[in-house]
Amino acid sequence: MSERTRRGPVESADGPQRSAGTGDIRVLVVEDEPLLAEAHKAYTERVPGFVVVGVAHTAREAMAALRHRGGADVDLVLLDFRLPDLPGLDVCRALRAAGSSVDVLAVTSARDLAVVRTAVSLGVTHYLLKPFTFAAFRDKLERYAEYRRQALAEGEVAAQHEVDRMFATLRGAARHTLPKGLDEQTLHTVLAALGDGGPLSANEVSQRTGISRVTARRYLEYLVSADRAVRAPRYGTPGRPEVEYRPV
Repeated sequence: MSERTRRGPVESADGPQRSAGTGDIRVLVVEDEPLLAEAHKAYTERVPGFVVVGVAHTAREAMAALRHRGGADVDLVLLDFRLPDLPGLDVCRALRAAGSSVDVLAVTSARDLAVVRTAVSLGVTHYLLKPFTFAAFRDKLERYAEYRRQALAEGEVAAQHEVDRMFATLRGAARHTLPKGLDEQTLHTVLAALGDGGPLSANEVSQRTGISRVTARRYLEYLVSADRAVRAPRYGTPGRPEVEYRPV
């Protein structure tokens, strides 16, 4: 690990990225859409302990970056499966055929079950469907970081439950739970209202869902805190500007 962190940044299509520090998880972003690539890079570097060391927009650029000094400068690849020159699954196959053990987190809109099954068989660590919220993205990275911490520990597992814990860390359901007093069914109702007619005020959500205005505001503010909605002032009405919400 110490040898890896002393090395410089990986060269990429976007030029050298900032260097990783000791213990950082080094990430290569592979995404053909420049705006999405920049967004994924920004999301990654909002999560403590992760640093983007390269950005590639094609499979060829990704493979070149991973061949850089044997690919030892990359720990995790955020891989879009729909690349202009080669499918992401073929990139995974090429990596495994070359003996690379780099971890892959699929960030894709591909919903075909056959693609998902193939991704699992090729050792893809996580599969994140577009579009997604920052909270969902952060959860995947945090789970991966904890799994990696356990996987890099020296020695042997003492019992089956330790193996089970490692797999649960990697594959388990999202850990984020709702604050006390909020429930999933009402949350989905509020989200559906926003999706059907956003941006909406708390009063408008109340009218559409049948819950009180105060309750609607609680759910809306929770969605903002979870990066699943944004709030903004609504001008053009008498008096103070009303606050409206729209889904991310």
